[in-house]
Amino acid sequence: MLPVRALVSLMFLVLLAGCSTPAPSAQPVAPSFRTVTLDNCGTEVTIRRPPERVVAIKSTAIELLLALGLGDKIVGTAFGDGPLPEKYGTPPPVLADKVPGREALLAARPDFVYAGWESNLTAQGAGDRTGLAELGVASYVAPAACKEPAYQPKPLTRDLLEREMREVAAIFGVPERAEKLITEQREALAAVKKDAGQRTVLWYSSGTDSPYVGAGIGAPQLIMDSIGVRNVFGAVEDTWSTVSWESVLKQDPDLIVLVDATWNTAESKKKVLAESPAAALDAVREQRYLTVRFPAGEGGVATAEAVTDLAEQLASTP
Repeated sequence: MLPVRALVSLMFLVLLAGCSTPAPSAQPVAPSFRTVTLDNCGTEVTIRRPPERVVAIKSTAIELLLALGLGDKIVGTAFGDGPLPEKYGTPPPVLADKVPGREALLAARPDFVYAGWESNLTAQGAGDRTGLAELGVASYVAPAACKEPAYQPKPLTRDLLEREMREVAAIFGVPERAEKLITEQREALAAVKKDAGQRTVLWYSSGTDSPYVGAGIGAPQLIMDSIGVRNVFGAVEDTWSTVSWESVLKQDPDLIVLVDATWNTAESKKKVLAESPAAALDAVREQRYLTVRFPAGEGGVATAEAVTDLAEQLASTP
């Protein structure tokens, strides 16, 4: 006979497994749907029917689903980086302000999890991908966020962002929506006028003792290339990097991009800069700032928005 403590633990696991099993879909698979198999950040993902109950973690994932008209498939979101743009209408339900625990995730009975960062899907986070797959929960990570050397974009390109749009649309059986979105974004990007002066820019994400900045192979570099400015830390082969205030002073950027997030606003960053060694910079003294929404500054559907918005800000900045 099992000890009482072991028996109680076993009963809990049985109950958890029962409540966390994904709900079977009552919807027949459309004849046009074809099984999708992907190598996603080194994990093989096979989708035999479009997901019906999706948990999206990070704004990059949430916003792409909404941009593809898949909001009705979202049963929960987590780790949002700020308010959603009004164009997406009523926000989907929120499971957690940060990364949900495995139990909280499974309580939503998802059949698919879409994460903006690989670190969202670990044993310490929402659950590792292998374990979720064993429970019938498929997963997908934004390719821009792949960290394994063989999969990390070096550098991030527009082609990779469009590939993500196509892969997610294929998973849900709506490939035509990705093509429409890609066409719209390409047209908007083609109209962007690059900075005539090719000014130098510091992309300041966070940090007080040591600034955390946009480096040379990630979304900040892609965006800065697209608007015709020069990244003062573009030679650093990383997506983002921690640098020193001394190196920032040495670079003496013409402009500073401030990443605006609910937990670390652009206004709070202005105060940090004014109280740091960077206060000696002309860009700080003269408030030569540009701002970008946190999700738009990451690799995703909002990257095009960052390009067009920052180009407009540049045009009005002396």
